[in-house]
This record gives sequence, C-alpha cells and structure tokens, in this order.
Amino acid sequence: MKKVGIAAFTDAGRALADRITEAYDGHVQFIRYESGLKDWCACCFAQAHGLIFIGACGIAVRTIAPFLKSKMSDPAVLVIDEKGQYVISLLSGHIGGANEFAADVAELIGAVPVITTASDVNGLIAVDVFAKKNHLAIASMKAAKLTEAALLRRDPVGIVCCGGLSGEVPKELTLLPKWSGTVPENRNKEAAVPGMKHLIWISEKAPGEKELAYYFGAEDGCVLHLIPRSVMLGIGCRKGKPYEEIRSVVGDLLKQEGIPADALDMAASIDLKKEEDGIKRLCREYGIGFAAYPAEMLRQVPGTFEASEFVRKTTGVDNVCERAALLAAGEGGKIIRKKYAENGVTAALAVRKWRVCFGE
Repeated sequence: MKKVGIAAFTDAGRALADRITEAYDGHVQFIRYESGLKDWCACCFAQAHGLIFIGACGIAVRTIAPFLKSKMSDPAVLVIDEKGQYVISLLSGHIGGANEFAADVAELIGAVPVITTASDVNGLIAVDVFAKKNHLAIASMKAAKLTEAALLRRDPVGIVCCGGLSGEVPKELTLLPKWSGTVPENRNKEAAVPGMKHLIWISEKAPGEKELAYYFGAEDGCVLHLIPRSVMLGIGCRKGKPYEEIRSVVGDLLKQEGIPADALDMAASIDLKKEEDGIKRLCREYGIGFAAYPAEMLRQVPGTFEASEFVRKTTGVDNVCERAALLAAGEGGKIIRKKYAENGVTAALAVRKWRVCFGE
C-alpha cells in the first residue's frame, strides 16, 4: 500500500485533509502531520511515495529543502491551497509521479491541477515518464535532459526499439528501423535521417560503434539508452566458489556483451546450487531474483546447447547455465550469449520477450 504524508496548518486545511484521506478509502496509508514538521518531513522522505502540503508553497519549499537528493529518488510533493481550489505539482513531477498524483487529487476534490513541467505544457512526450511507465532504466540522466531539451527545441529525435512496440509513436519522434546487424556497403557517412543528432535507444544492450555509425554517421550525437529489465543470467560454479570470483566473471561477461547490470532480471541455475552463497550474494547485489531448477526441468528445455559430459555426470544435465537462462526467459525467450566459462564459473545470457507501449 502506498504511503503519503499529508500536512495541514489551519482548521480549513485539516478539514480538506480529512476529505482527501476519506476519498482514498483506505487504498493509501496517510502519515498525518501532528507536530514536529521537520521530523514528519524526514519520516515521509524516508518511506512515503508522496507528500501533500495544504497551505502556502513557501512552507512546503522551506520544509522539504534539507531533504532533497535527486529527481530519481525524491518523492512527489503537492501543494494545495486550504480552499481546495488548486493542486500544484511542486516536486518530482515526472519520475516521482507528482503530475499524475496532482491530477488524481484534483479530480477527487474538484480542484484545478497546476502542472508546470515543460514537456507537459507543450504537449510533448516526457522521456522519464515514458521510461517509468514501461519499467525502463535510464542509463544517463544527463542524456535524458539533453533529449528532452532537443524535443522542446523541436530538433529531430529518433527512436529505435529492439523489442516489441505498441501504441502510436508521438509525432515529435521519428521511428527508425531496428538494427539489422550490418551496415550496407553502399552506405555513406550521412546519418540515417538527415540532421539526426539525438537518438532514444531502447534495448537490453548498449549501442556499439557500428550501430552509432549507422544511425548517426557522426560522433557528436546524443544517445539516451533506456534499458528493459529483460536479461536472464544462467549461472553455475564449483561448490563454495567465492563471491568475488563469481562477480568478476559475470562482470566480464556483461561488459563483453555491452549489457548493463540494470538489464538483469533474474539469475537461474540448477537446484544443486540453490544455497550457493556466492550466487545468492551476487543476486542481492544486483537486486534480482534467483531461480533454481531441478535437473529434470533443465533436461526438457528445447534447443542446442554446449554439452559437457563432466557436467552431465555431476549434475544430471549436460549444460546448466544455457538451459537455466533459457528456461527463466520463458516462452519466446532466446539465448543471446552462449556459455562463458572462466575460473570455475560458467555463465550464459538469455533475453525474454518484451515490449514498450506508447500511450495509456
């Protein structure tokens, strides 16, 4: 259940706070301000999804100022006048969800939502909101800001989606063809779209030199990499393998494949490894789940795998990492890196089917 802090400073404001809490009918846990405004605010910033101040904007600004850290982590902050006429999205309008929250609260109390973020005012896509709705990690907030600025200037911005795509692409974006893996021999050094210097690249892999040369034909383009959490790490190791050695091998593999850690969704192995401390610690570091399958399930995974007789005798299945990765990826998944073995650790990567959606 979402937690929201709500503070009011007058009888009229407190009555409005009561209306808001009642309107959500138990679907939101409200943290009411009673006394100690600084301590209340600290508590809300630590655990709440949003804060509502019913009163002057100045009170809200001075109260939250010491606690501000980053637009990636700060909660949504709204300010409402005590008569309930306006609901102002004050902080974290996009990633924090304050713009949507303001519209929601305004509808509940019959107020006017006040939204001031430039993309919303101009009716343009907000790339950070798009990323949040589609559960995409933003590789660089600097690139996100540069891309949003380019959209506001009406500069051409291309988009490449390496997965599925639904909905209508906004008119301010140019949908470009997926990377085919090769650059045509007759291709000159001009960009795929003349004047294109901004690219939104949606993929589990970072774009390489060939991809950038194909889409830009120049080195000064800005790439905003949006990362779906879609990669499954199949892993095996000798018993008792230290975490540091497992981490080193996995890190090398991801680097070789151009896959950021944010793309990892799950690690998978055979059930013989379900209590392997090094693997479990790796999963905690990456913030991913760990699935451990019995040998019988792994044997039934269809496909061609790099078989090992030693592994078969030891575990009952000819290949653990590739089969486990593909099983975790589910229907429609595919191997994107076959077995990589180093220092008693084996790892493979598979990607599940994924898509992004424009619009609701």
